[in-house]
Parts: sequence; C-alpha cells; structure tokens
Amino acid sequence: QVQLVESGGGLVQAGGSLRLSCAASGRTFSTYDMGWFRQVSGKEREFVACSRRIGGSTYYRDYADSVKGRFTISRDNAKNTVYLQMNSLKPEDTAVYYCAARIGGLEYHYWGQGTQVTVSS
Repeated sequence: QVQLVESGGGLVQAGGSLRLSCAASGRTFSTYDMGWFRQVSGKEREFVACSRRIGGSTYYRDYADSVKGRFTISRDNAKNTVYLQMNSLKPEDTAVYYCAARIGGLEYHYWGQGTQVTVSS
C-alpha cells in the first residue's frame, strides 16, 4: 500500500507560481511512476504531468498540452517526493490537483487526497 500526501496548493493571482509537493510512503519510490492530475467540480479528472521510470535512474516526463512550457514535474527520490512547479498560472488552471502513483501496469492505483489550487484573474 502506498500513501500519498499532497501539499502546496492555495490562492494565487494569474501569472503567479505555485509548487505542489507529494510525499509518498514506501521503500521503492524510485521505481514508481508518478503523475499529477486535476479535476474541476462537475468535470472529469484530467492528466497534467507524469514522471515515468524507463530504466535505472532515467525518467521520462510528459505533460498535457495545456500546461507544456509552464509546468514542470520533478522528483527527489531521496525524499520520496514528487513536485509540480506551476508557473504563469491562468484562471483555467483552477482545480483540485491530485498526485498518483503507479507500480507496474497501466493504471494509477494510488491517489492522494488532493490539494486545491485557485487562480484569480
């Protein structure tokens, strides 16, 4: 069982920045694929970014088109933590942001509780 705890959400003005953190339990964090998703009330959850292990200590990072060039996913395996640096925030980035972990397979099986990000215009 993997437990995930997000932090770092809040209220920011358009054009501002926030950094989300997600602390994970487990001794093999470096082998987890980690993702960030977001959800607006009444809408489906959508993919934001992922850090996928492709071998050894090499990770592939991918982003939704809507956040490319503005958001950066990174990880500190020594701290069992994944980050989402969000710059040039827009009101449409307002959502609850969720951290997720995948250990093999195609589905993310472990999810955090979510952290609210609100971007005012």
